[in-house]
Amino acid sequence: MITLTLLHPLQPVEIQSWTFRDETNIKIGRATNNEVVLYSAVVSRHHVEIRKSGENDWEVVNVGSNGTYIDDKRIEQTKAVNGMIFRLASSGPKILIKIETESDAEQLNSSEEQSRIRRQPKGAKDTLIS
Repeated sequence: MITLTLLHPLQPVEIQSWTFRDETNIKIGRATNNEVVLYSAVVSRHHVEIRKSGENDWEVVNVGSNGTYIDDKRIEQTKAVNGMIFRLASSGPKILIKIETESDAEQLNSSEEQSRIRRQPKGAKDTLIS
């Protein structure tokens, strides 16, 4: 299971989260056919993909023209690590990655899990970023 959390650009505040249990390829960008839609001028239609590369391994792959950054360094492809923060374009939205194994997920009780999974409005997958 992987959770992607949009972070506030200036404060350590979570704006919106998306949790994926069964997906093997998560697309992020401006286009509405992405799993995570972010409306920002610096975000490409198809900007970055989070790809499953093993049982609990994931990769961050840049596919956008404005680049994807980790620690202010442009990346093309890198292993995703629990707690990693990447940025879409050098000045764009920041996303926190949280990776959980099956045993981690089983340890959560039902009410904790439901509150964590549904932080965004019901049915929403997109966010406007000014």
